[in-house]
Amino acid sequence: MRPRAAGRGHDGGVTPPVRDRSADVLLSDGTTVHLRQIRPEDAAGIVAMHSRFSERTRYLRYFSPYPRIPERDLRRFVNVDHLAREAFVVEAGERILAVGRYERLGPEAVDAEVAFVVEDAYQGRGIGSVLLEHLAAAAREAGLRRFVAEVLPENSAMLRVFADAGYQVQRQYADGVVHLTFPIALTEQSLEVQWRREQRAEARSIARLLSPRGVAVYGASASGHGVGAAILGHLRDGGFTGAIHPIHPRARLVGGLPALRSARLAEGIDLAVVAVRPEEVPGVVDDAAAAGVHGLVVVSAGFAEAGTEAGAAAERELTRAAHAAGMRVVGPNCLGVANTNEGVRLNATLAPRLPLPGRAGFFSQSGALGVALLAEADRRGLGLSSFVSAGNRADVSGNDLLQYWEDDPATDVILLYLETFGNPRKFARLARRIGRTKPIVAVASPARPAGLPGLSRSRSLRSLGGPDGRRDPASSLRSSDRILPATGPDREGVAALFAHAGVIRVDTVAELFDVGVLLAHQPLPAGRRVGIVGNSTALTRLAMAACADGGLAVAEGYPRDVPPQAGAHDFGDVLAEAATDPGVDALVVVVAPPVPGQLSDEDADFATALASVALAGDKPAVATSLVDKMPAGVAAYPSVEEAVRALARVCGYADWLRRPPGTVPEVITVDSFDVLTAYGIEVAPSLPAESAAEAVTASDRLGYPVALKSAGEALRHRLDLGAVRLSLPDESAVGRAYAEMAELFGPGVLVQAMVPPGVACVVELTEDPAFGPVVGFGLGGVATELLGDRVWRPAPLTDRDAAAMVDEPRAAPLLRGYRGAAPVDREALAQLLIRVGRLADERPEVRELRLNPVLARPDGLSVLHAEVVLGPPAVRPETAPRHL
Repeated sequence: MRPRAAGRGHDGGVTPPVRDRSADVLLSDGTTVHLRQIRPEDAAGIVAMHSRFSERTRYLRYFSPYPRIPERDLRRFVNVDHLAREAFVVEAGERILAVGRYERLGPEAVDAEVAFVVEDAYQGRGIGSVLLEHLAAAAREAGLRRFVAEVLPENSAMLRVFADAGYQVQRQYADGVVHLTFPIALTEQSLEVQWRREQRAEARSIARLLSPRGVAVYGASASGHGVGAAILGHLRDGGFTGAIHPIHPRARLVGGLPALRSARLAEGIDLAVVAVRPEEVPGVVDDAAAAGVHGLVVVSAGFAEAGTEAGAAAERELTRAAHAAGMRVVGPNCLGVANTNEGVRLNATLAPRLPLPGRAGFFSQSGALGVALLAEADRRGLGLSSFVSAGNRADVSGNDLLQYWEDDPATDVILLYLETFGNPRKFARLARRIGRTKPIVAVASPARPAGLPGLSRSRSLRSLGGPDGRRDPASSLRSSDRILPATGPDREGVAALFAHAGVIRVDTVAELFDVGVLLAHQPLPAGRRVGIVGNSTALTRLAMAACADGGLAVAEGYPRDVPPQAGAHDFGDVLAEAATDPGVDALVVVVAPPVPGQLSDEDADFATALASVALAGDKPAVATSLVDKMPAGVAAYPSVEEAVRALARVCGYADWLRRPPGTVPEVITVDSFDVLTAYGIEVAPSLPAESAAEAVTASDRLGYPVALKSAGEALRHRLDLGAVRLSLPDESAVGRAYAEMAELFGPGVLVQAMVPPGVACVVELTEDPAFGPVVGFGLGGVATELLGDRVWRPAPLTDRDAAAMVDEPRAAPLLRGYRGAAPVDREALAQLLIRVGRLADERPEVRELRLNPVLARPDGLSVLHAEVVLGPPAVRPETAPRHL
């Protein structure tokens, strides 16, 4: 790609403030680099980078030998306006190793030429694709629509960067050069490419943490006391297959191992465990960076968790320095990491022994609970493939581990203990994808924040409806000291959102292991029909009640009560029959102790009988035994209720797997100052009135008959209180109704033309802390609001999402023709939900929305009232260029 001739940049008038676009990014091999906008003081670094280029790299970039950068070109390269001309550099530490730029092709052009070059030593590591993503994002914000580029035919690597980016690239060959043109708008294909690259890079970065060739331990005392010495001992005693190097300033021997003054004195150290005082951490980072370490596990505390600005600043600096050196950070204030693979046997944790090998990957945000969590997993016989405790989660998060475990052949089940979400939209996206092949079980708080910070309180409540029935921006945006009442999923709604994403959300750590044990050792059920087998009528009746509470159906012919005096052989025969019964999808087994002395030891061996069925069949079995400890592989629980609850959670996940994911339909939008109108959402016009005369005037303009509604938000739908008067046919009726309402509820009313009657519904949109924008649907009315009869889905909605939402509320039979009423047009409701979902996904400045009421009828629907909360655009990092 040849350089453009020097000249004046585009004069766009007043220069807007330069937005900081710096980001730490992962390369394809899992190392980190820093990307930022170019600065005039980068001139020396650009020259130094240019001097390291091979002759071939110079020729492919500049179409000529270009042995040195002329002073005039250099000044132009490092001085850009960050609008018509933008440039990014990629650096490792203080060394610039790549530069990319675009330049608008004329003052009013929507095209820009793009070009970038990467130092030879860093080529082939994905820097070009990262630069292209960030340049395209900046160009889109500057109003540009297309990139053009000129590439020599022999520059196959650069041609692949453009061809593989997911854009629709047009090629022309002329004058010995390939001319490329492509639109830079985000598409599903370009996002999919970006996400695939993100997954590979993040997975590789975690793989290097969990399978190191060698480990350095900083902070292990020669006396054997303290956190560092404990971790060193656990590494040593756990049988780590690589080299272990204690780093100590004076001692020759630490924990029975030769100590080094610096990690630079050894080769092949991929992981550093840091257990020094917080003020010593920067020096450790420098030493590890100089040794070529790939990742840090910072057990040291005293950072952001201390609640001080100094601690938070120290944590930010730790992360910055590590990323500048190409390293990932687990922690600080974490428990550590573990990998049970026989070829690794890494126990870099505070837990005294390595977890049992198994097929479950376990991520814990809590460092304090980590040891207890590992001990509980061990007690329950839940083997782990790998374990990561993230502590303050300054860098490595649960999302990183999801990316790693997705393709990890040693992991079949993913367990998460989460306290907060760093990137909730990304979590939901990953969960929906990964959950299709590997179940995810999460302990996560369902709490929602009390309000949405950053919203404009003085101009946030927008009632749509202009004074003449048209919506115009001046009259429809009203000043208000209120925001919409807090809306969003309650505890049940949050659980439904997790279930929709394929995540099995549980309330306690005990449930986490209950479900994990079942998933790790048993097949998934084909349905919800449960065969109950037991030798105690009381226990089988408990199981029946638990199944009813969990939404499970007791199969026909069950429970099957085995006589208390029956031995293990007879019990096993009944179990085997149930396991092969085509009318049974899962088994619940309850075993009470026999009368002492009634059975021989062989006849009392219920554990063996149960194991022979539970481990050999293709149906999941959960057991509660008051007799024996169950053998490994049998999903055993101390109570019937816990066993059935775990089974119900897994059945819900299996149901989700059987449902096709659906597709997100396209919604045709138009340019409009009204965000609802742009998405085809029409709101019936209404006019405000503060007196009887104004109410009559408004009625004349809208046309009779009309409805009067109290302007008070809590009263606007209370027909039962007289705050709504319908079908007023003329001026006198309007006057009388206004007088009565003003006396009861105050002077403010809304006047609206009558529409045909229908079933009142409510459609809502809000930002959820775990899933970002979510859409809610329910039927209107005080009773349904009191009961919280709402269903929620993350935006955007698929066609199947929308159809399911219409049918899920408990009051949904009213939409299908309850007690002889005509069924409403449920497809119209589904289409409305799809449009709201698209709006939520594409308009991050819309922070809350409520359509209430929506009158659904057999021939369609009418939206009578809409309120929108506008605020600073919500962060949507999943559509931004890749960054950490």
